[in-house]
Amino acid sequence: MSSAPGALQPDPSAIGGVQQPPFVRLPDPASLFRTRARRFAALAEDSQLQPYLLFLSGLADAQHEAQAGLPLPNLPETAEIERACTFGMPPLDRGRFAIDHVFEATLAGVLAHARTIDMPPAAAEALERVMQAEAAERETLARNVVTDSIPSDALAAHVFMAASLQIHFARMASRLDARQLGPVGDGVCPCCGGPPVTSLIVGWPSAHGARYCACSLCGVLWNYVRIRCTQCGSTKGISYQEVAGGDGTVKAETCDQCHAYVKVLYQDKEPSLDPMADDVASLGLDLRMREGPYRRGAFNPFLLGY
Repeated sequence: MSSAPGALQPDPSAIGGVQQPPFVRLPDPASLFRTRARRFAALAEDSQLQPYLLFLSGLADAQHEAQAGLPLPNLPETAEIERACTFGMPPLDRGRFAIDHVFEATLAGVLAHARTIDMPPAAAEALERVMQAEAAERETLARNVVTDSIPSDALAAHVFMAASLQIHFARMASRLDARQLGPVGDGVCPCCGGPPVTSLIVGWPSAHGARYCACSLCGVLWNYVRIRCTQCGSTKGISYQEVAGGDGTVKAETCDQCHAYVKVLYQDKEPSLDPMADDVASLGLDLRMREGPYRRGAFNPFLLGY
């Protein structure tokens, strides 16, 4: 017997005999961006967004290549990390980010590799702007990204800054002790305090069928109960929508309490799904959702304005 749409379902991870899934999975920067580049390229093959997806594939490759030879990023002091985790705060508080020599090297590497990407004139001009920017302007660009407040008239320049910040935060996150991290709030990354870009239903042996939110900045995945709004935490009025003729691997989870939606990617059905890449490639779903009462609740620096 099928359940009514939006009806609360038990979390598969809680069923007896199923191993408790880990709360977080830290990113592996050595493979994260290369894998993402390949996914962008694969998605571009039959997409109307092909030029943009290929650009993002090249940018993800630049993110991968830029890591070669970088010094290790500085982490907060051990006592500071422990204190943050004890009191339910993100240890890599994005609100306290400041550009240092490691990030400068990261940004320089991304910009240098990005110059080889085929891109429209507007993007090329934005790239040169970032390369020539004074310290104050770079601080402003970085601050806009970490506060999720990118102005619509300067999207292109922020794309390159966002790509660099993703590397920096992923490299920091990868060095944390996953066992220390705990929940800090609905829709909040337990590592850096950022919002999810999407959530995933995973097929991992240790967590088959469990749901993980994916951070748009540091790349951390954190376990989150299924059929629960990632924005407000409500379990009431949760429904799922997809484009006509969809294969069931990408859906919008809508909430009638806060009227937001965030996409759910069914990685247990298609393991190659990537939180960032498939969010961009499924723009058609966002366009459909704009026709209804729900607002987009996720943040993706590569998919703004929708």
